[in-house]
Amino acid sequence: MTQLFVPQAYNNAWSNYRLHRACGGLTAKELTQARPSFFGSIIATLNHILIVDWFYVSALEGACIGSAAFDPEVPHPELPALRAAQREVDRRLIAVTEDATLSDPLRIVRMLRDSGVQEERFDRTFLHLIQHQIHHRGQVHALLSMTTTAPPQLDEFYMAWDAEARLRAPDLAEMGVTEDDIWRGR
Repeated sequence: MTQLFVPQAYNNAWSNYRLHRACGGLTAKELTQARPSFFGSIIATLNHILIVDWFYVSALEGACIGSAAFDPEVPHPELPALRAAQREVDRRLIAVTEDATLSDPLRIVRMLRDSGVQEERFDRTFLHLIQHQIHHRGQVHALLSMTTTAPPQLDEFYMAWDAEARLRAPDLAEMGVTEDDIWRGR
């Protein structure tokens, strides 16, 4: 099972990369413009993705930061700093999945909640985080369709047959990632 976590973490980083790159084509006004969504704007939704990553990745690393992750609600109101912070936490998630001890599916992860400590297995916590990110990236994708910037394709996964496809190869090169990184030992 742990062999599935690494490619999912890389795919998560790739999806975040593509989404942030597309958002880079927006003006500051377009990023912050009120839109019909749960968080009210593209930048607020992107910040929510980051904040929840901070919470869960710190828990997966074994040192949950608890409610500190959620303060402030929009820690990065400008995209360049947000992109850098997202890339950093994406790298941390990849590192967790590449560590056999940390990514043991049955390892108990402790999350500091206001109501106490929530305990859950690594596999369930990791999959919950991935599902959360997919959900909110989909929201940003929909919000982008209300702008002049085309939403990026996000429904791709790393398939062997398209390793050199124009869709993936340039992105991975720009991210500093190789196919061997993604599929090492798999």
